[in-house]
Amino acid sequence: MSWLDRASLDRQIKKANSVMEASKLVLMANQIASFFATEPDRTAAVFGTFNHIQKFWEPRMRATLLETFDAGGDHGMHELVVAALTEHRAGLERVTL
Repeated sequence: MSWLDRASLDRQIKKANSVMEASKLVLMANQIASFFATEPDRTAAVFGTFNHIQKFWEPRMRATLLETFDAGGDHGMHELVVAALTEHRAGLERVTL
């Protein structure tokens, strides 16, 4: 296998892994949102979803979730996840010092 073939294969694997990682992160975010969906106050449910992701997810995970959301289309995100990403985006974006 030539180095060009290997580089192409590496890019394809990286892209497949990225898609798989994104779908896993969407699943995890949806599970968090499902937990907070039992909250009768929607504002509290959205904030709880945001707060959990912001506190417990590393910046790369949050960035991948935001990229998936920004890509549009049928990302399969729970409406509380969508609301959290929309209303509290600044709190989820990577902070650079």
